[in-house]
Amino acid sequence: MSAEINNWSKKFEDLTNSNETINAMAKYYTCSFMFDMEKVKIIIEMHDGKVKKINTNPAPLDPYDFALRASAKTWKEFGKPIPKPMYHGIWSASFQRDLKIEGNHLILMQNLRNFTVQFELLRQSGVPV
Repeated sequence: MSAEINNWSKKFEDLTNSNETINAMAKYYTCSFMFDMEKVKIIIEMHDGKVKKINTNPAPLDPYDFALRASAKTWKEFGKPIPKPMYHGIWSASFQRDLKIEGNHLILMQNLRNFTVQFELLRQSGVPV
């Protein structure tokens, strides 16, 4: 599983750093967030619109600003090129599915447009669960 997660993280980093939309508008996109996929947890640190680090094996006290927590099934739906209804974004999934958004909501909202573009890159990278 470790090689799969490392391959995924490299692909997700490359997709993020080469994304034209993020490059055009994310100069101040600086935050860290966790994708909690049940058995797989990943912390992504962004700095000025670029991936600073992807921690694929976070310790329990590793810091992050906010987290998205959902079942592996939900994450697999997010990672499909064309997700089913109610799996197409974080709000629909938090209202209708099992996604929980935790942590500093202000930081999420301050970076929401850039985060949403990056989150949608999961449709290209897939998810490591």
